[in-house]
Amino acid sequence: MSLTITGNADPKEAQAYAEYLENKYNRKLASLNVNIDGEYADLNYTFTSVPFKRIRRITGYLVGTMDQWNDAKAAEEADRVRHSLDSGEMEKLS
Repeated sequence: MSLTITGNADPKEAQAYAEYLENKYNRKLASLNVNIDGEYADLNYTFTSVPFKRIRRITGYLVGTMDQWNDAKAAEEADRVRHSLDSGEMEKLS
C-alpha cells in the first residue's frame, strides 16, 4: 500500500486511518493520501481491484462456466431455444 502524509499528521494516525478504511469497507487499500489541515483530515484513497467472474443463468442454474457439467446438462444447454426479436417484431410491439 502506498501511504502519503501531508500536513502535520503523525504516521501512527495515518496508519489508524488506513486500518479504519480497510475494516469499514472490508477491502485492501491500494493507496492512501492523508492531508491534515488543523482539525480536518482529508483522506483520498483507492482500493485494490476485486477479481470478477461473469455469472450467467443457464437452464435455471447460476453458473460461471460449464466445464464441470455432465453430458446431459451440456446437451440440455446446447438444445435450448434462444429467443430474439427481429426488426419486424419490434415494429409490431411499438
